[in-house]
Amino acid sequence: MRSLVIDTDTASDDAVALVIALRTPGVRVRAVTTVAGNVPVDQGTRNALITLDLAGGHDVPVYVGLGSPLLRPLETAQFVHGQDGMGGATLPEPTRGADAGHAVDVLRQIAADEPGEHVLVTLGPLSNIAAALLIDPDLLTKFEHTYLMLGAFDGVGNVHAVGEYNAWADPEAAAIVMAAPGHKTCIGWDVSRRYAVVHPADQEALVAAGPLGRFSVDINRSVDDFCRTVSGLDGYDLPDPVAMAVAIDPSIVVRSAAQHVTVGRDEAGRGGTFVDHRLGAAAANTVVASEVDPARFMAMLLAACRGDD
Repeated sequence: MRSLVIDTDTASDDAVALVIALRTPGVRVRAVTTVAGNVPVDQGTRNALITLDLAGGHDVPVYVGLGSPLLRPLETAQFVHGQDGMGGATLPEPTRGADAGHAVDVLRQIAADEPGEHVLVTLGPLSNIAAALLIDPDLLTKFEHTYLMLGAFDGVGNVHAVGEYNAWADPEAAAIVMAAPGHKTCIGWDVSRRYAVVHPADQEALVAAGPLGRFSVDINRSVDDFCRTVSGLDGYDLPDPVAMAVAIDPSIVVRSAAQHVTVGRDEAGRGGTFVDHRLGAAAANTVVASEVDPARFMAMLLAACRGDD
């Protein structure tokens, strides 16, 4: 059993990632923590609760975290995901509210009380994780591994010339996490853009897979428009779901390397994730995935939406 703690700024692609986690056999979701990012934290929490309801995660606790980056005002990605973060899709009301307790405290408590038992998966800006690290610098060493949807390692940003949104939204937090000890793997937007694009035929297959497949397509209508008109893709890509897929089954990674990564915090390089390729560079602080198997990713997504055993 692979046990996950998931930190998310739940909008449309995060929701699909939650579906994969909840509906893949052999995976347990220990807790979900929410953070401001794609949408304000209250909206993201609502989206997470709705998704958990639809995917059968009624018993997964949900904890609300930080409502803004560490040092900057919140700048959402609602221009990508829609005002509600879910593409304006018609969705049911959540059946419950969030659990008592702050996400930062819960992350620290789970790590301290259950060391080595869980994989940490981050799908949004790293504000909660960095805040927890400022209190417990060894936090990440208490998780089996940390998988981060973070960065654009080919230097092509999606909200800034070089900045991927999660790194750009709270670059100070991302820098803290990159510098922290513990086993980490980054799955960047470059991987999503190349290996996790849902083309029209894939969308048809998802709709045919059942209600969760239709949900996964419907909530990404705004993202589909953005990807076609801004990113130039034939369909929409799924950065958080491909990061979740790697966290669940690291063997879908085709190519990766241990590298030293820094995060840009000035305006010219804000949110850039820069790899030092020089001889004599500082020791690697993360593994960077650069290629995944797209067929295996899509198969995992379809299986989750069908509820395959």
